[in-house]
Amino acid sequence: MSALGQALVDYLQLRRSLGHELAEARWLLPGFVAYLDAQDSRTVTVEAALAWAQHSPTGTVTTVGPRRMTAARGFARYLAGIDASTEVPPLGLMPRRQRWRRPFLYSPADIDAVRGQARCSIVSPLRATTYDTLIGLLAASGLRIGEAIKLDRSDVDWADGVLLIRESKFGKSRLVPLHASSMQALTRYARRRDELQPRPQEPSFFVSLTRKRLSYPVVSQTFRQLIDTAGIGAGAPSAPRLHDLRHTFAVRTLLGWYRTGADVQAKIPSLSTYLGHREPASTYWYLSAAPELLALAAARQDTAWSAARS
Repeated sequence: MSALGQALVDYLQLRRSLGHELAEARWLLPGFVAYLDAQDSRTVTVEAALAWAQHSPTGTVTTVGPRRMTAARGFARYLAGIDASTEVPPLGLMPRRQRWRRPFLYSPADIDAVRGQARCSIVSPLRATTYDTLIGLLAASGLRIGEAIKLDRSDVDWADGVLLIRESKFGKSRLVPLHASSMQALTRYARRRDELQPRPQEPSFFVSLTRKRLSYPVVSQTFRQLIDTAGIGAGAPSAPRLHDLRHTFAVRTLLGWYRTGADVQAKIPSLSTYLGHREPASTYWYLSAAPELLALAAARQDTAWSAARS
């Protein structure tokens, strides 16, 4: 491990001990340190931080740059107390632009296709069944990818069909009940996982070939490869993302309620709790995420207004 790598370990441990969740810093900063090591940089410079934040393997512009810069700035502030030659990137160098991005909504066929791609194209039987099950769980439950990766074996209540999501975003924990078919899929995975990897090094439910917990960068890259190979979303206005599985779950749930005539306004707080949103207002955002959903909501409102006038 390089000196910067050790400094990153110390930095994350310090921040964690102070109560910071470090969701993004934990998965972004290892890439920054690897970039600095590849450039033979002994510490952070403004030039290196900006180059890393703007770097895109595909050449496309993404929203990750400002998030990278925020993470790099925090790490640089820590390093500056150790090494006076450290340059701390100034605020506003890459301002974060708040812009609405329409999510890519996966069809059931899309989800079947990407899971099938995992089963047929991933050589390792353990990785193949892991990604097949992980993607299926995300689509069926609306979990954040970080929540799924963080699951331990003890977090699965097999008797009641419930997952314990521990200290997720905003430091909240919650219980997530699953459909019987999802629990059956997790049961099959657990048996296959234990056959293929009987001596894991960590208690994680989903395991990697190294016998450890899955890492977000690897999962994200693998998912992107599966999506591209399966040809999902080619030509779509918004490229499919891993997090869009969560958006799809929320939108499909709302669509189902509207189509069956359910009282959506009364049900949204329960969906908000299920998804782990801080407040129902975050869940209302999904009403504008799909034209069909917006049309159903508008039609419901028109009906209510007509009834009130008559």
